[in-house]
Amino acid sequence: MARILLLEDNEQSRTALIKILEELSKDITVDAAATLAEARELLDSTVSFDLFLLDVNLDPDNEKDASGLTFAEEVRNIRNYEVTPMIMITSIASLEISAYRKVHCYQYIIKPFKKSEVTTAVGKILDHLQTDERAAIVIKKDSINYRLYCDEIVYIQAIPRGVCLYLKTEKLAVLYLTIRQLMEKLPAGVFFQCHRMFVVNQNYIKYYDLVNQVIQMEGYPEGIDIGGTYKAECRRRMNE
Repeated sequence: MARILLLEDNEQSRTALIKILEELSKDITVDAAATLAEARELLDSTVSFDLFLLDVNLDPDNEKDASGLTFAEEVRNIRNYEVTPMIMITSIASLEISAYRKVHCYQYIIKPFKKSEVTTAVGKILDHLQTDERAAIVIKKDSINYRLYCDEIVYIQAIPRGVCLYLKTEKLAVLYLTIRQLMEKLPAGVFFQCHRMFVVNQNYIKYYDLVNQVIQMEGYPEGIDIGGTYKAECRRRMNE
């Protein structure tokens, strides 16, 4: 599944691009913005984007208006999007080189664009994305969106006013996020709750100790408690 943020102020062009993208693949989700403010709102959400398709010139009556580039620079200042592919759309040829240099865009398309140009450019990116289909979730911490690969999460613990994610190489405390909310994001079958305070990644379980009611995880010496309500589920997982 690929998610695309489309910024295009012209309604006709925006509608045409959405149609082209959705016809290209059923695995594409398009979040469209007509203004810089709408694009910023999408960027600030908990959604993670795989591609940015941005109109460079958002004011057709002002050739000096390169608001799309302004947004592109804001995107590049976010760690998770430093190398995310961008395709720039422009009707002003003089802005092409500027787009490449400032934001390292993958490709640019000149208006009026052809359907084949859009599908070729986006299709190449989709082919690349399909080679890396690791499941990931987006976590918002200190007003910054972090994209975490699920296979990097060993276990999760509820803490006061939030959760702590125990990763393979570090710990990440996130406030105002609950275990229930996280479980809705995580891949079904891989993660399961073993206690009201803990969720574990079954791929990192070293062994179950149902006598002492703990689970030992790889990379962490402390045992994870098994709650009485969750003991049957742990036993089922152990026997799989």
